Amino acid sequence: MAAPRAAKRAKLDRGAAPPQRGEDDYVLGNIVEIELCNFMTYDRLVCRPGPRLNLVVGPNGSGKSSLVCAIALGLAGDPNILGRASSVGAFVKRGEVAGHVKISLRGDTPDDMICITRKIDTKNKSEWLLNGATVPRKEVIDAIKKFNIQVNNLTQFLPQDRVSEFAKLSPIQLLEETEKAIGDPDLPVQHRQLVERSKELKALEVALKQKEQTLNNLKALNAQQEKDVERVRLRDNLLRKAELMKKKLPWLKFDMMRKEFREVIEEQEKIAKKKMEEAARIWEDSKGPIEELKKHRATYTSNIKKISKQVNENTTKRQKVMEDELQLNAELRAAFDDIDHLKKQEKSRQQRILKAKEDFAAAEKELKDLQPYELPRDEMAQLTEQIARVNVEIKNLKAERNGVESQLAREEERMRKCSDRLKEMESKNSKLLQRLRTTGADNITEAYYWVQENKKKFRREVYGPVLLEVNVQDKLHATYLENHVPNYIWKDASDRDYMARQMKKYGIPVLNYAGERIRTRPLNITPEMKQLGIYSRLDQEFNAPDAVKEVLISQAFLDDSYIGTDETHRRADEVSKIGISDFWTPDNHYRWSKSRYGGHISGFVDTVHPSRLFVSNLDVSDIENLQLQKEQHKKNIEGMNEAITKFRKKQRQLEDEEANILKQKEEIINTMRFEKKRREELQSRVDMRRRMLEDLFQEDDVESSTRKLVDQVAKLNDKRFQTMIKLKDLLTEAVALKWSHTEKHMASIELDAKIWEMEKGVKKFEKDANHAAREYEDRKRITQEHMRKLALAKQHAESIAMLTEDLNKEFDVMPRTIEELEAAIQDTESEANSMLFLNQNVLQEYQNRQREIESISNKLKDDKDQYEMCCSEIESVKGKWLPTLRTLVSKINDTFSRNFQEMAVAGEVSLDEHGLDFDHYGILIKVKFRQTSQLQVLSAHHQSGGERSVSTILYLVSLQDLTNCPFRVVDEINQGMDPINERKMFQQLVRAASQINTPQCFLLTPKLLPDLEYSGACSILNIMNGPWIEEPAKVWSAGDCWRMVMSAGGR
Repeated sequence: MAAPRAAKRAKLDRGAAPPQRGEDDYVLGNIVEIELCNFMTYDRLVCRPGPRLNLVVGPNGSGKSSLVCAIALGLAGDPNILGRASSVGAFVKRGEVAGHVKISLRGDTPDDMICITRKIDTKNKSEWLLNGATVPRKEVIDAIKKFNIQVNNLTQFLPQDRVSEFAKLSPIQLLEETEKAIGDPDLPVQHRQLVERSKELKALEVALKQKEQTLNNLKALNAQQEKDVERVRLRDNLLRKAELMKKKLPWLKFDMMRKEFREVIEEQEKIAKKKMEEAARIWEDSKGPIEELKKHRATYTSNIKKISKQVNENTTKRQKVMEDELQLNAELRAAFDDIDHLKKQEKSRQQRILKAKEDFAAAEKELKDLQPYELPRDEMAQLTEQIARVNVEIKNLKAERNGVESQLAREEERMRKCSDRLKEMESKNSKLLQRLRTTGADNITEAYYWVQENKKKFRREVYGPVLLEVNVQDKLHATYLENHVPNYIWKDASDRDYMARQMKKYGIPVLNYAGERIRTRPLNITPEMKQLGIYSRLDQEFNAPDAVKEVLISQAFLDDSYIGTDETHRRADEVSKIGISDFWTPDNHYRWSKSRYGGHISGFVDTVHPSRLFVSNLDVSDIENLQLQKEQHKKNIEGMNEAITKFRKKQRQLEDEEANILKQKEEIINTMRFEKKRREELQSRVDMRRRMLEDLFQEDDVESSTRKLVDQVAKLNDKRFQTMIKLKDLLTEAVALKWSHTEKHMASIELDAKIWEMEKGVKKFEKDANHAAREYEDRKRITQEHMRKLALAKQHAESIAMLTEDLNKEFDVMPRTIEELEAAIQDTESEANSMLFLNQNVLQEYQNRQREIESISNKLKDDKDQYEMCCSEIESVKGKWLPTLRTLVSKINDTFSRNFQEMAVAGEVSLDEHGLDFDHYGILIKVKFRQTSQLQVLSAHHQSGGERSVSTILYLVSLQDLTNCPFRVVDEINQGMDPINERKMFQQLVRAASQINTPQCFLLTPKLLPDLEYSGACSILNIMNGPWIEEPAKVWSAGDCWRMVMSAGGR
């Protein structure tokens, strides 16, 4: 088929064109050219439509609808909207494999063309080209959307096969299509938002009601179970509290150990260190004064030696002066005698000479008769030996005394340790008594001390409380034994009455031991017992005095109570079969008893609770041994003190003996000095007599001799005077030296005494310092051991529970002692275990419902918030959408009503509003074609086909001024109209097409009425086919007149 000739356009007044139209009268997005190849009925077609109303005229089957299909498919439309076929392959010309559609759209300028090409084939494949370039379909759709081209909108694109569908559009659908056709992109978007939000709002309302109902039902169910839940929670809280207290127990033990460590061990170490430092300081300080005193003593000794030397020198000088004085005195007496002789007128010189001779002879005789004095060297040696012997004895005695004093110090240290150990045991006894007191024996302490103070009043031994007499090494065995303990046991029946009277005021029960030895059964663990886990018997697991142990066995039948393991617990039923009716396992106490009447056997199982009394065991024999050791140490100390006293007495005796010997030695020395002096004096007298005698023989003149003698006497007197003055000075000096010597000697003696006493004190201080150092080292070892135990206790506590701030707060409200905490744990678990429930899952069910209630409540709150937000969004969007829509519908109604009035009928367009049901909003087209009828909604039930066509085309015309699309296509809308209505409708189309803002329009029809009024806005596109159409088509395409076309057709 030849390509048709381009339609002739009437010339328009270009000056009257609005600004949005170009010089070629086209607007942006108008179809400028359509090219088809192997498409439906066409081999090839090139069509150039006009910018306004295009009347596509041709007989049926000529290919008008093919042009509509080409426009739709070429602009990315889906085949389904055409109502012909569902695949693009069906639009390829029959007999061909492929074809294409090319649509050229007006761009910003006449030369700017947007060419969209769609190549199709029979395999339903499509290839897209935009301006000659291959692009994906999405890019083509994006380019079309810019022009607001909607080929799927019936108000813009109404193919022949879908004309009837327009009349079938519901008001809701009509509103949607109208919103799209208007060209305002916000309207359909806002409408969809309102529809979606209204649906959400309805769903939220339903959900709110359902959730409120569900919430009320759940709350009612939980309210019914609150009492049971409260009891379950109470039980869980008690068990949780017990678990928390169990977690606190190791921490409490650790805290008590740490408190003991800080308050006792660490403090004792500090005290020991302080004592050691103080003792060392005192020891060091005590050495200083001794050194100072020794220095003073050395000074005194040096001074004494100097003074002694000076005294000796003074004595020597005095002796010499005395000798000189004696010699002068003798010479003076001789001179006086000579003078007397001379004054008597020399009675006889011979007499004097004789007298002199006699005196000389007497002096010589006296000197001769004087026996020479010899020093008793043997006696002096003996005395020296005695002094040395006494010194050795004193030294040995001091060494023995020092040895005894060292032994005394060690014995005192041993006695102190015994005393400390006894105090420690007494302290443990006090703790055990305090535990008895806390368990109900309020006066047990007073009774215990009364018995201790009055033991001498009893004839035989009294034991008790039994807790202090029994020593259990294993804590688990102590737990088993605790329920078998009486209070006091004695051996004499007469003591019982006295004891009972005294214990009555304390409320303490007593037991009498008759002294009859009970034969105990030997322990025999058979292989069968070992297989069942039985390894011992209760009477074999503790130590006590025989009387206490026998009474316990006789009173509590301990030799019938066996001890087993967890294996025994698991096989408890088998144990009773081997004849054991009483046995213990780590957690339970099993007892079987046989009824006296029926002979049936009953079993009892009791839970083993931790021991509260046997927590720190004492061995009574240790206390007695320590007391005996203390007494022995005391006797040893007394004996050593007596020995030291004897040593001191003997030392004083030896010192006195030494003093006596020294005194004897000094007397011998003085005697020797006296004899020596006496001999020297006699020798001096003899010498003087000799000189006198010689002088007498030489004397010639009495007077001259007298004068000589007088002069001699004067000189002698002068010499004697000088000698006496010298003697006086020497005596004064000797007295001073003797006094100084005596003072220094006494001071030296006092210093020696002080040094001796201070050295004794220093030794004591040294002993104290060494003792303090040993104590400090002992305390350090004890501290390190406690620190190790403390670290182990902390490690154990941390393995059970790590301390946190919340856990500490919970621990603070719990009991603060181990006994109270263990009792609280037992009481709490007992209270929790006493609560029974029919439904064990009531708490879980309650909590699940409570969580569901919380979840639903939260969701309900969120839904309410979302409901309010949704309402707010709806009101906001509605405030924009509904006024705009109302204005739009009002304008459509004005145009539609006016056009209907011109056709001598009535019609209106209204907005059907439904509150918040935005999906029910619609546009109602109401028309009437007879004056006597009422306005009725356009539908297939009320109007004929022609009436529906008139109404449809008039509605489309009413959208002309409001629409913002580049073109509109209507295919054979005039079919079924009567000539009058068709003519009126055509006039409406021509008038609308003549408006400035009217979009490009394609009206396809097989025929037109004669004598229709056309305007310059109309372009007519004739489609013809037949066996001879090719030649006329070429002529028409060349632009020749109709006459030439007709002539060509005639040929």
